[in-house]
Amino acid sequence: MRAVTVDSVPADPAVSEVDTPGPEAGELLVKVAVAALNGIDVLTTAGYLQGMMEHRFPLVLGKDFAGTVEAVADGVEGFAVGDAVFGVVMKPFLGAGSLAEYVTVPAGHGVVRIPAGLAVTDAGALGLAGATAVDSLDAVALNGGETVLISGAGGGVGSLAVQLAAARGARVIATARPGAQTDFVTGLPPTGAEVHVVDFTADLAAQVRAIAPDGVDAVLHLAGDGAELAGLLRPGGRIASPTGLTPDAVKDPDVSVHPVIADPNASTLTALAEQVASGSLRVPVTATYPLERATEAFSAFTSGTPGKIAVACS
Repeated sequence: MRAVTVDSVPADPAVSEVDTPGPEAGELLVKVAVAALNGIDVLTTAGYLQGMMEHRFPLVLGKDFAGTVEAVADGVEGFAVGDAVFGVVMKPFLGAGSLAEYVTVPAGHGVVRIPAGLAVTDAGALGLAGATAVDSLDAVALNGGETVLISGAGGGVGSLAVQLAAARGARVIATARPGAQTDFVTGLPPTGAEVHVVDFTADLAAQVRAIAPDGVDAVLHLAGDGAELAGLLRPGGRIASPTGLTPDAVKDPDVSVHPVIADPNASTLTALAEQVASGSLRVPVTATYPLERATEAFSAFTSGTPGKIAVACS
């Protein structure tokens, strides 16, 4: 099958031919219709995850997927051949990813059926970014009426978090670069939501203090200097970070730091899918590339193209 692979790290990804995987006990074989890029894919190719996770070469990249069940291994319940499914590859190693014509995934975690009304491209770009956004907002226990600063609002996680935070009734301050990224973020929230887009490249502290003089209630650290962002919190404020910020990096004892590891469980994936299907949440896919042009998708991702970048795998 065709897949996006690296034979070592660091290395540039390439489209190559590899063996089609077979599902082991408890797994599904999925024919991938659409996959999407995430930060973990770029970190992997750059070699930053060496020593943190096992790498199996040739390493097939990709976490998000949407497609059709082609085979069901022993021990699987609740799925059948022909089911339309989506989710996130949840394996304890890197190498059996979704940027390919086929992927095997554990049936017990990270995969659910695609509901009516959810387009396959949206499904293939929803799982990891959506779960990260939800888990980050839950980590800071964001409530209606509070003010949240979302740093990195132009990315896949940030663009979903802006919408989800606004839906909770929060006042959102979203960082973006001037130009196309700012226009993109401005168009994310529903009419009537209170969202202020600020220039990530200018004096961020001054801009945030002008909107929230006493500090913000919560921060989602998706980009930028986490310790600096924590300094914009009011006493008792909370910061969630899926990007590696730890409590040791923040010296203010009056704020709490919540490292986040996304959990794309069935409950979270189902809830996200239902929101998208109902029209209350938009998956911000801004570009889709065919599998044979996947290297261009990586270039677009690293150049800062806003939103989610999808790859049509079949």
